[in-house]
Amino acid sequence: MRGIGSYKNIMKSKKTPSESIENNQPSAATEEPSLFMEERKAEILTLLAIHHKVTVPELSKRFAVSTATIRTYLRDLESAGQLVRTHGGAIEKQRSGFEPMTRDKESQHAELKQAVAAKALALVEEGDVILIDTGTTGHAFTRRVATLGLGLTVVTNDILIASELESAENIQIFVLGGLLRHGLHCTVGIQGQLLAEGIVVDKAFMGTNAFSVERGATTPDINQAASKQQMVSMAHKVYLLCDHTKIGRASFARFATVDNIDVLVCDDQIAPSDRKQFESAGIEVL
Repeated sequence: MRGIGSYKNIMKSKKTPSESIENNQPSAATEEPSLFMEERKAEILTLLAIHHKVTVPELSKRFAVSTATIRTYLRDLESAGQLVRTHGGAIEKQRSGFEPMTRDKESQHAELKQAVAAKALALVEEGDVILIDTGTTGHAFTRRVATLGLGLTVVTNDILIASELESAENIQIFVLGGLLRHGLHCTVGIQGQLLAEGIVVDKAFMGTNAFSVERGATTPDINQAASKQQMVSMAHKVYLLCDHTKIGRASFARFATVDNIDVLVCDDQIAPSDRKQFESAGIEVL
């Protein structure tokens, strides 16, 4: 027969379910206050709005919760239509077929576009035949090219780019024709593509709406994609002008795979992991 002391020891060793939970490390399955959960989800969306992408390890460290918990948050937010999950994280949700007007894009990340344009300018040499693709980063690049004083031939599908270079007497300008896209100042269509078939350029400086190793370089308009694809095929060397906010995203229509891109010209805020991924795919990153 057990003594009273033994009985007390047995009772002392038993824990209530709540005590067991409190003394154990929290797991993804452990219920947490809904307020904390919703606050964390809201902060994830805020981080996406600022950085355009998040990773599971970074969020796990930030919130001091398990990676399984973070994946649950991301699944919930994707189900609510507020983000798009990727391998290892999530990206900001965007409408793949939507493209803002040029006047609206000019002020978006202007300092990043200038940083990309400055890097690209160092690639232009006397006597080059270059192609400058449409887009606000291309516009920033063109304004710098106009002041170089080099003898160049420039092929473009953008009437604003052609206009910017018109006063530079040392630059010969060739404008690809076709259907003018209202509000975007560029041409698309079979006419310009047929005209481009017989043209070869030394360097093509291409713009893009989104770029990733998996999807390549993409744009919202399928006709624009066809014209861009033609321009890529014209060049001995293809430079993609793309700031870091466009990396890891995808738009509606692809115009180039990573195999078609020789050099990615990006700002200095590109993530080391993105740089490594592109370099592993054979792309030089500036």
